[in-house]
Amino acid sequence: MALCGEASADELSRALDGIGPVGEAEDLRPVETGLVMARGRIGGDGRPFNLGEVTVTRAAVRLPDGATGFAYHLGRDRRKARLAAILDALWQQPGRRPAVERALAPVAARRAAEAEAEARRVAATRVNFFTMARGED
Repeated sequence: MALCGEASADELSRALDGIGPVGEAEDLRPVETGLVMARGRIGGDGRPFNLGEVTVTRAAVRLPDGATGFAYHLGRDRRKARLAAILDALWQQPGRRPAVERALAPVAARRAAEAEAEARRVAATRVNFFTMARGED
């Protein structure tokens, strides 16, 4: 699901096309967009505080064979949430899991390349501080 969250709707659509025919997914509830309160912690371990509201879209689908899938995504892209829910339903089936993982491999490769490029940019500006020991005087 992390890959689905980082993928675009077009990448999810291509992944679903690469898996083959799935059948028509039935919406368990209509795809909806709403607000969720985001919470934060100062320093990662301080007292929690309300950071603000973020827009989230959720989808819940059932495939013709009875498998169900769910997806929640930041933003308002209903198509992306529904496609991710369908991929989640397919991934829930052990026999289809390898096909879903292969179909999402290009997204994983793109994310790995982006992470590597970001690491190179950060390394280029890194400053190492060190302290020289003084004598006993």
